[in-house]
Amino acid sequence: MPRCYNRVTLLLCALMLLSLALPFVSYAPNRLVSGEPLTLFAVPGGPTLWLLPGLGGLLALAFVVQHPRTLGLTLLWGEVLFLLLLLQLGRSADELARQGSAIARTSPGGGFWLLMALCLLLCHDATRRLTRRPLLRWLLQAQIWLLPLLMLAVGRFDELSLLKEYANRRMVFQDAFWRHLLLVAGTLIPALLIGVPLGLWCRRRPGLRGPVFTLLNIIQTIPSVALFGLLIAPLAGLSRAWPWLGEIGVSGTGLAPALIALVLYALLPLTRSVVAGLDQTPRQVMESARGMGMSGSRIFWQVEAPLAAPVLLRGIRLVAVQTVGMGTIAALIGAGGFGALVFQGLLSSALDLVLLGVIPVIALAVLVDGLFNLIISNLKAITDD
Repeated sequence: MPRCYNRVTLLLCALMLLSLALPFVSYAPNRLVSGEPLTLFAVPGGPTLWLLPGLGGLLALAFVVQHPRTLGLTLLWGEVLFLLLLLQLGRSADELARQGSAIARTSPGGGFWLLMALCLLLCHDATRRLTRRPLLRWLLQAQIWLLPLLMLAVGRFDELSLLKEYANRRMVFQDAFWRHLLLVAGTLIPALLIGVPLGLWCRRRPGLRGPVFTLLNIIQTIPSVALFGLLIAPLAGLSRAWPWLGEIGVSGTGLAPALIALVLYALLPLTRSVVAGLDQTPRQVMESARGMGMSGSRIFWQVEAPLAAPVLLRGIRLVAVQTVGMGTIAALIGAGGFGALVFQGLLSSALDLVLLGVIPVIALAVLVDGLFNLIISNLKAITDD
């Protein structure tokens, strides 16, 4: 019996074969009607000779000794399969558009999303095994998206229902994008200005850690929708008592309560990361610094802060990714962002509109997480050296 050298590739290939039974696309006569599911072999212009040999070749690589050349070939094979699935999706949408009416919609099905996710997991696993250098890993994973973005730019997917929805709401989408970025930036900056000094204060006065963290934990346990609602009445009262607050945008609904709630949620992970990062400084290092005659401020900036920076950046990464996701819910109180598209799609039972809001949020969260991981990995490598 042949020996398997890469069980992850073997498992992912088996899941890909099983996912072929799921709908690859969904075809509907209009945007409000449930679509007819079509498997990959049932769509017009379906795969001819590339799919099964492609999966078979990928499966064979799991039984080859895993050296850099094999891993590079696995990465390339997974990326080619990823691109072929995208091309097949665009081709199927074009063929169905020619056969149907102008208002018909073709949407990616569950089988397509699962196949794409499995291909990306395969490429990620091959990249992780291929190199330990953070920058090279990041570049290898980023280049996977170059050709798909080019295909998107030249209109290869214009017949998909998601792109038709985007074409109808281009200005709304752009406004939602900038408002979502404003929510993220407007949360991170005040949270850093409050959380970092609060963490330093707790570090210097250990007796305050219990009350401070208890209060922040209580805030963290309040559901986001409930916290947004709790802020409506007091902020509305303040804007009535002092009209100038309303003139600068402080009211019961809108951006102000959303930013306040998101900043409150961000304080616990930020404060904890500051305290944990400073507490991890080895005692021997601190004693050596004092023995060299370094002052307290020099010890903090030249010893403690550099060693605590990776932990603090992990806290900022957590807050940034959390804010990208929670900013979607802020649309319930009129803060805008991609959540406005999501809830509008839910109210009108338009799945494509929901996806138009959800997919950018996921992409933004993944991008933020990847950038922070790259920075943290490089910083840790520098501090270890």
